[in-house]
Amino acid sequence: MIDKAIVAGLGASLALGAGFAQAQASRDYISIVGSSTVYPFATVVAEQFGKTTQFKTPKIESTGSGGGIKLFCAGVGVQHPDITNASRAIKKSELETCAKNGVKEVVEVKIGYDGITVAHHKGGKPVAMTRKELWLALAKDVPDPKGGETLVANPYKTWNQINPSLPNAKIEVLGPPPTSGTRDAFVELVMDEGCEQFGFIKAMKKSDKKKYKATCQTVREDGGYIEAGENDNLIVQKLEANPNAFGIFGYSFLDQNRDKVEGVAIEGVKPEFELIASGKYPVSRPLFFYVKKAHVGVIPGLREYIAEFSSEKAWGPDGYLAERGLIPMPDAERARYAGSSKAMTTMASN
Repeated sequence: MIDKAIVAGLGASLALGAGFAQAQASRDYISIVGSSTVYPFATVVAEQFGKTTQFKTPKIESTGSGGGIKLFCAGVGVQHPDITNASRAIKKSELETCAKNGVKEVVEVKIGYDGITVAHHKGGKPVAMTRKELWLALAKDVPDPKGGETLVANPYKTWNQINPSLPNAKIEVLGPPPTSGTRDAFVELVMDEGCEQFGFIKAMKKSDKKKYKATCQTVREDGGYIEAGENDNLIVQKLEANPNAFGIFGYSFLDQNRDKVEGVAIEGVKPEFELIASGKYPVSRPLFFYVKKAHVGVIPGLREYIAEFSSEKAWGPDGYLAERGLIPMPDAERARYAGSSKAMTTMASN
């Protein structure tokens, strides 16, 4: 993960051509793409921005983190988005793609934290799982239940085959596709951690990293895991329709749908606001958005939108985003990102 307040592509800034400056009249609104997890937060800020300023309400598409970054990095100009939301940090390879396409100054703004939740239909018996159990349920290949250090095609069909205390129900988990930052984070924080509970698999990390990655991160394709697209609300609806299924999505969707779904305790810790904020909940991750600096000053309201998002009234402990489920950053971290976003500083100009 790139842990810097501001991230930029390689090389110096690409100045906007006269064509882009002249074309600004063809787009008088901010274009935002990216993470389905950040989408509801960005939407709330956009609505507030549209109501309280003279600028138009930004248009936001939920494309997934990977899909959004791909669109964002495709080039500079009104035909390309100004901002991409992300539920993971941008990768070095993605920054290099940005730079090749002329997007050479990118501003990173961390907005807060989120917990990845595993949830089920409300009303059933509370469920607790470990990351090891989740990996055994969702991995394509797992250690042979008969023993030894042999991997076999996942034989588990019901949860109680993994642990008798788990539900006697078919393993059916609705989750995000590979383009999703939530999927990336789930793989890193749950799948990798779960598979490393087996010593011989953990040893592969040094002896055969490629095999280790394939073993830990490859999800089963026999119906145990169902890709449900980038629409987390759809997962909530499907959990309502199927009381035995589980779903994977960000904490904010759990928080907004507590009348419909209930979170699973992971390693004995429930996905609650205070427990995520304190770091006790084991499956939490940072959230970001990335700004194309070349568009600032050209697309009307872009700088002002960023200022609204990074204001205390929005992302502070008592801000309106916390009310929607965003876990605020500590005071010093918020101040750092607020200052960096205001200055539009990039790595290239540090």
